[in-house]
Amino acid sequence: MKHSPHEDRTIVPLFDAMNRLPGGLMLVPLILGSIMGTFAMPALEIGSFTTALFKDGAMALIALLIFATGTHVTARTSGPVLAHAAVILTAKSLIPAGAVVLLGLAVGIDGIAGVSILALLVAVDNSNGGLWLAFTGRYGDKRDRGAYLASAINDGPFFSMLFLGMSGLAAIPGTLLLAAVVPFLLGMLVGNLDPKWRDIMRSTPNIVIPFFAFGLGTGIDLGAVVKGGASGLVVGAVVTPFTGALVYFGYRCVLRRGDKSGLGFAAATTAGNAIATPAIVGAADPKFAPYVETATAQVAASALITAVLAPLLASWVLKREGGLTVVDEDGNLLDEESGADPAAGGVPEGGAGASRDGAAAAPNRAAPDTAPNATTDTATDTAQGGGSGGSSAAPSSRDSGEPDGEARA
Repeated sequence: MKHSPHEDRTIVPLFDAMNRLPGGLMLVPLILGSIMGTFAMPALEIGSFTTALFKDGAMALIALLIFATGTHVTARTSGPVLAHAAVILTAKSLIPAGAVVLLGLAVGIDGIAGVSILALLVAVDNSNGGLWLAFTGRYGDKRDRGAYLASAINDGPFFSMLFLGMSGLAAIPGTLLLAAVVPFLLGMLVGNLDPKWRDIMRSTPNIVIPFFAFGLGTGIDLGAVVKGGASGLVVGAVVTPFTGALVYFGYRCVLRRGDKSGLGFAAATTAGNAIATPAIVGAADPKFAPYVETATAQVAASALITAVLAPLLASWVLKREGGLTVVDEDGNLLDEESGADPAAGGVPEGGAGASRDGAAAAPNRAAPDTAPNATTDTATDTAQGGGSGGSSAAPSSRDSGEPDGEARA
């Protein structure tokens, strides 16, 4: 069926343009938010819905995304999800933090090259869960997205305080850790009780990621990033390849993820809220107070730099190893342009599968009446997002003219 001449046409392909950049669905709004937060914050503080959405809404939107992710984790897949989360937590937080502490024992808390042990530790022992969800939403499956649990656990000052051997604030109440995972657990419960909720929540990533990324960006002061200067660049440059390589080898050697092992580099980030951790540590132990100002600037630089480097490096490794392919929550290959699931009839009979550079084979363009039931509503739902944080997928059969979610006959 031909498109109506009165159909809305794209004037500026904003969504597709963002998706051409690895992690762009989050990265572009994050940078725009940091620019607005640095130079025009009063415009975001006029109150009401403007402030609620563009400045204060990030945490609520991330919680919604976490709930949506939980709905796709069934009792059957919870084991693999926990295994992935454990590997990421060990490789991204425990091993790097232990290495930084050993370095501190060797050289002192002054650190090296103008980077204090406080700044290094805070930068390496946590991760940007929002970016992880955005990236794995496009190139990973439900196991990867569910591994957000690692970010929920390493978020905040917990590991920094723990590895600095402190008491007081290091004794984080268990209720805080529980509060970080409650939306995920509720999502699991709802998704297992009523699978219809999985279909309802499929489009959540594409909806919320740009908005919470902008909100997170408003909290990154570019002045602090510039103040961090060359030392901040050093921190960010160390965090991404070092911690990313550890998670990569965990994915390859422990989880046996093959050409998808490059996803591990997407975890090699510093969370935006880690910027506040040096001040918390300095308040708990006065001997770290002289390092707080510089460490805060360096961590801010690391948060922004790793948000750029991690998805770029992850995409490069995935493409090099043949894993830069868009998949749904079950790991089924999707056509990158149409969003069609080749296994559901989107590839001509006997045709080739996905090419190794991430693009799937061309979908079957046969008329709907010559290919009965070639595309089901399941494939269409998958095309609508599949929990994909960066997919700009369209309905799998453009010529059918049927609304999304209806079966093609």
